[in-house]
Amino acid sequence: MRRFIITSLLLFCFTSPSWSEESKEIEKALQHRVIEPDLPWQEVQAYTESRVLPMPEVTTRAVWEKYIEGRRQAVFSDVIFRGEAANWRDADKKVVWLETIEGGPGYKIRKLRYEAIPGLWIPAVLYEPNDLKGKVPVVMNVNGHDGSGKVAEYKQLRCINQVKRGMIVLNVEWLGMGQLKTDGFYHYKMNQIDLCGTSGIATHFLYMTRGLDILLEHPHADPKRVAVAGLSGGGWQTIFITSLDPRVTLSNPVAGYSSFKTRARFTSDLGDSEQTPVDLGMTADYNHLTAMRAPRPTLLTFNAEDNCCFKAGHAKGPLVAASQPVFDLYNKSDNLRTHVNTDPGTHNFGLDNRQQLYKMMGDHFFSDDSNFSAEEITSADEIKTKEQLDVELPKENLDFHAIALKLMKDLPVKSSRSVEQQREQLKEILRLEHYEVQPVQSVELDSKQGTAQAWRLKLGSDWTIPATEFIPQGKAKATVILLSDEGRGSTTASVTDLLAAGKRVIAIDPFYFGESKISQRDFLYGLLVSSVGERPLGIQTAQVSAVIEWVKKESDGPIEIHSLGKRTGLIALTTAALDPESLSRVEIKDGFSSLKQIISKDMNVSQAPELFCFGLLESFDIPQLKQLAKPCVVENQ
Repeated sequence: MRRFIITSLLLFCFTSPSWSEESKEIEKALQHRVIEPDLPWQEVQAYTESRVLPMPEVTTRAVWEKYIEGRRQAVFSDVIFRGEAANWRDADKKVVWLETIEGGPGYKIRKLRYEAIPGLWIPAVLYEPNDLKGKVPVVMNVNGHDGSGKVAEYKQLRCINQVKRGMIVLNVEWLGMGQLKTDGFYHYKMNQIDLCGTSGIATHFLYMTRGLDILLEHPHADPKRVAVAGLSGGGWQTIFITSLDPRVTLSNPVAGYSSFKTRARFTSDLGDSEQTPVDLGMTADYNHLTAMRAPRPTLLTFNAEDNCCFKAGHAKGPLVAASQPVFDLYNKSDNLRTHVNTDPGTHNFGLDNRQQLYKMMGDHFFSDDSNFSAEEITSADEIKTKEQLDVELPKENLDFHAIALKLMKDLPVKSSRSVEQQREQLKEILRLEHYEVQPVQSVELDSKQGTAQAWRLKLGSDWTIPATEFIPQGKAKATVILLSDEGRGSTTASVTDLLAAGKRVIAIDPFYFGESKISQRDFLYGLLVSSVGERPLGIQTAQVSAVIEWVKKESDGPIEIHSLGKRTGLIALTTAALDPESLSRVEIKDGFSSLKQIISKDMNVSQAPELFCFGLLESFDIPQLKQLAKPCVVENQ
């Protein structure tokens, strides 16, 4: 195995004439860099990329259909409908129709609201031709991360052009945008629901399925001509719903997604909480979802110089390579189309991209109409204001935070399992792996009073974490593994006190802390780790456990964990709960008294990815974890 030797000399001396000078030397040792700044980023890229579910070899239509239906059902059972989400799926559908306003020549606009899940109402407007006869195509237009929501001009123009071509068109408001742009709908708070063991992604999926229900219940809806289209986050919504819901016959995601393998390497594509839901990457990659569309008409639109995400040059190729062979199996190669916009080429659903959609609709929905034109109908004077399209909503409409507050009330669920069964359950929740430490030691300097040395700890083939070890003169009373939310470089005072107490200290930076912090778009990789089936908290716990094993092999004295901060406090506690016999004491400063504080304090996943471990609160809270840690003494200050 390749070894990296730290050549810098770490100076540490306990014979300093003053306490402050000694502390300065401790601080200097702690802040000495051990690993390269980009190494954690490179390691998490390789780690996540290797865990994305690969595409199978496509052989026959029958083999493919059996395989992909299994993937579809797995997404439902293992990703979307976990916990209370299973009950949301079966809840009564509620729709309230409100006023009808004048649209433009030949159409009207009907306002409505409907429940995505019980208590969460979605505002929407339905564009309806005035003279409806027979069955006509229906379209659901979704929008992305645009604060104006359903009022966005480019979205209104799309809706107006579709209704003027005789279609029934639903313009829905996305969670967190437009009328739903509230603090409680901030997308990174969706993971509060995950912590409770219920899939937050279900709110997004059900808001779209309910919208399709409304369209298809229209007496003039043609179930053979159903389309969904959207930009950016709307592009993500489009592929997510149109791959999983077989009712959608035509799909046009615009600059909205790429394969998880692509995302691991292209940081611009790392998605938000809903685009990177827990366990999706290990269940069905976006390659699978795209291929799942076959043989239904699908237009993948990208922008050549996209200044946001999913740039054509890297996003399009892998998706087409994965899905084109499947469309070929059905002898429907032409049903998969791509378009790369160059004017303006930036992140847009502008005129060129809209006309490509109209052409796709003309070819597949109006193939017998020789007069159909894909040229956009000028309609700028028909754009409505926010006030005109506002829909009345209940005052107490639920949002992500409110949903989580409701879910957490009766958690954790009481358990009759034995202590060992609970530990096995905790291991499963954390997706815990086992690592062995392969240490590479730096040059050390001995003094009359003690030694300081840096370690580069290689954990299996996945991770490298830095450690700084301080050994007092004589026999150490105990070995303390020291963790801090601010990284080991901030622990000078704690190290000083511990050494004064005659204890050996190993200060480490586990995954995501200190030197181990990811240098590029850090917390989004935390989301990706969870999406490929692992858990940031599990990685951190496994790393600390590996260090404990390493210490045990070369020392028979007592081992303690000391942590500074709520985040590393949880890591210390889960480590102790899983292996209390290896520890004599855990001392947590400024830790959580309950995991419910994560929700009650309205934290979000961008602040601390490991705290939102899926289902942890459903089964364990701080008191239960402390109970599992016995006979180890846990002091939570």
